[in-house]
Amino acid sequence: MKEQVVTNGIHTYTDAQKYVPADSPAVREHIQWFMGLKLGIMMHWAPGCQLGTYESWPLSDGDGSWSQEDVDWTDIPTFKEQYRNANKTFNPVKFRPDRWASLAKECGFRYLLFTNKHHDGFCMFDTDTTDYKITHESCPFHTSPYADIAGSLYDAFRKEGLAISAYFSKPDWNCDYYWHREFGTAPSRNVNYNVNEHPELWEKFIEFTHRQILELGRNYGKIDVLWLDGGWVSSDNLNQDIHLEKVVETLRSTTQPHLIVCDRCVGGPYENIITPEKQIPDQPLFVPWETCATVGEKFSFHYTDHFKTGRELVHMLLDVVSKGGNLALNIAPQPDGELPKPAINSMKDLGRWLSLFGEGIYETSIIPPYFQERIKYTKKSSAIYAFYLYEEKPCLPSILTLDLDTDIREIRSMRTGEVFPYEQKNGRITLYTESLCTEQAFYAEGFRIDRHYTVS
Repeated sequence: MKEQVVTNGIHTYTDAQKYVPADSPAVREHIQWFMGLKLGIMMHWAPGCQLGTYESWPLSDGDGSWSQEDVDWTDIPTFKEQYRNANKTFNPVKFRPDRWASLAKECGFRYLLFTNKHHDGFCMFDTDTTDYKITHESCPFHTSPYADIAGSLYDAFRKEGLAISAYFSKPDWNCDYYWHREFGTAPSRNVNYNVNEHPELWEKFIEFTHRQILELGRNYGKIDVLWLDGGWVSSDNLNQDIHLEKVVETLRSTTQPHLIVCDRCVGGPYENIITPEKQIPDQPLFVPWETCATVGEKFSFHYTDHFKTGRELVHMLLDVVSKGGNLALNIAPQPDGELPKPAINSMKDLGRWLSLFGEGIYETSIIPPYFQERIKYTKKSSAIYAFYLYEEKPCLPSILTLDLDTDIREIRSMRTGEVFPYEQKNGRITLYTESLCTEQAFYAEGFRIDRHYTVS
């Protein structure tokens, strides 16, 4: 299935009906575990962040109609030179991976999804394949004890008990085996030569890509997910087949037997998780899926970005989880190595809410009717969780109607422990809350509904 991208760069996602379950029992078990994590922190970060524009995409003239829109200080050729040379001035001296990891845990995140390499080809990890990397002497940050940014982050996040999802771009616009200088400028995001006419170049690109993936899989400890972006690099698009099966099965047979692979928008046995981008499906998906969304408006760092409120983040998470998905919530670090304070404030609000209601989020699964108006449902064992989404005023109506047809033993507030009276009739529950209100902005109220029996 060929990837499609709309004009603003947002990816579509593979049809759930075309999902192919993994063959390996170890991988299937790990997918089930991973889908219980529910909330991940995603980070797009590279030297180009200093320019405060889209990451990588302005380098692609074929996508220039939207990606080059905020390049207004110079001409595009000069911009490209400035972007590619940004590594020579990148020195995020305030970067503290332990602080990022501690913050992520405080805010309720359960895994990290970090961009090891975006389409521009700059490696935020130590690699033997290129000098265009964070640990090379051309980058001022190479003298820092945290110079291997990916490795430093993985170590810090694992110490906090968080899982690791490793973003890796299949296209590499810095690699001469993908955009080859002999053939001039690249008119699009695709390889700029005919693969069938120059198979020797493509074979070198395959070798280059495999070496980098193997470095991540062999040198950086346990990787839970290999998250591959750039779905246009596939066998059915200009014959851009990188023989992913070879490198994946090499890792699964050696260092990473559990490895989940997310070959975005390609379909087939190596798209173990489907990944909507900046969108949430209208209805539940009955396959593993994860939506990647943003705390701000953009995935990459912009100096003028605007950030979602804590309420918006809570409501987004509930929308995703009630439909069976995970939420990878992106925050773009600043050029100095800190995280934007407005984004931190919103994430901390999300974390405070999760500290009260996380029982109904983590390790849960979906249950009909999934959602109704301002109510979202999840389940875990014999418990059902119902969340009422507040708007501005955190006050419940005196009566809530829940569309649940099941044998109920008790309904209580997850926040206060208070038990509420209810009536059941004709497949509905009428819950009497006596207009429960709180002066604190909890964004959504949660109820635990205990049943008389245990179900899967």
